[in-house]
Amino acid sequence: MKLTDLDFDLPDEQIAQMPPAGRSTSRMLTVDRNDRVITDRVFTDITEMIGAGDVVVVNNTKVFPARLYGKSETGAAIEIFLAEEIGDNRWEVLARPARRLKAGKKVIFADDLTAVVVERTADGRVIVDLKADGDLFEIIDRIGTTPLPPYIKRDATAIDTDRERYQTVYASDRGAIAAPTAGLHFTPEILSEIKANGAEIIEITLHVGYGTFEPVRVDDISEHTVSTERYLVSNDAAERLNAAISSGKRIIAVGTTTTRALESQMTNYGRFEAGGHIADLTITPGYEFKAVSALVTNFHLPKSSLLILTATFGGHDLIMRAYKHAVGAGYRFYSYGDCMFII
Repeated sequence: MKLTDLDFDLPDEQIAQMPPAGRSTSRMLTVDRNDRVITDRVFTDITEMIGAGDVVVVNNTKVFPARLYGKSETGAAIEIFLAEEIGDNRWEVLARPARRLKAGKKVIFADDLTAVVVERTADGRVIVDLKADGDLFEIIDRIGTTPLPPYIKRDATAIDTDRERYQTVYASDRGAIAAPTAGLHFTPEILSEIKANGAEIIEITLHVGYGTFEPVRVDDISEHTVSTERYLVSNDAAERLNAAISSGKRIIAVGTTTTRALESQMTNYGRFEAGGHIADLTITPGYEFKAVSALVTNFHLPKSSLLILTATFGGHDLIMRAYKHAVGAGYRFYSYGDCMFII
């Protein structure tokens, strides 16, 4: 399959720039893989579609304010995006403008936080050592801003609500630079109703990294690879997931990050193993899903890794037909947009 097979036209006005008034007020397009029927619904309908015997798996990673604004020693404005911690206070970052950041250069974010450039990498990233006068993450929480995706084109520093809305209600394990956005629609009330229906809810943790934003750079999708991400499965989660697989329960993944973690487990181990792991699986057409039976996911960028995964799960023709329908029906797209439930 070619990358162009996953392209579509989307009017700019359908790219959601703000979250909806309420988390659960989003629309939901259901896509049935068996009868190939597409149905317009609202997200609150999901409680009618999940019941006894189902297992809902969510990613409880927590986004931290990874975008920092500072100045060089000469006063030039510098923007730093903390992509990945690679050592003790040593980070791989994206910087703008990167050309100013040569080895040894200093960036001042606040009186109690600076960065010293170690090197620039071949792929354009920058390695820095952060020097904090106090607890580093407390300082980052105080001065950092929410790392909204690049297609949200507004001043994130002026809107405090992103700290709360670009975060799932069950977020607990800090470490992501992007939200697992399929989970943004859930409220405590909806989760409680799903449990009351007899379904299980299991939490795992995958810290979403910069790879979620990286473009696909190959024409032949089979040659595509996604950057690795760290994930964690607790002993309780592993036991319950293994029991679900053994008893043939329907596993519903909330989001592509959850899907990648679950499928990485089954691909690498043939079962669920507790502990910390590296997700190195790239899901492309031809992959046979071993754990996930249904998927809640937002609408993704054209020709993106996340759309490749979604189309592989739902079937290329059906998913692209669903996307065409969603565009025509005025659905809101991307992180703060509406969602699909592929069953």
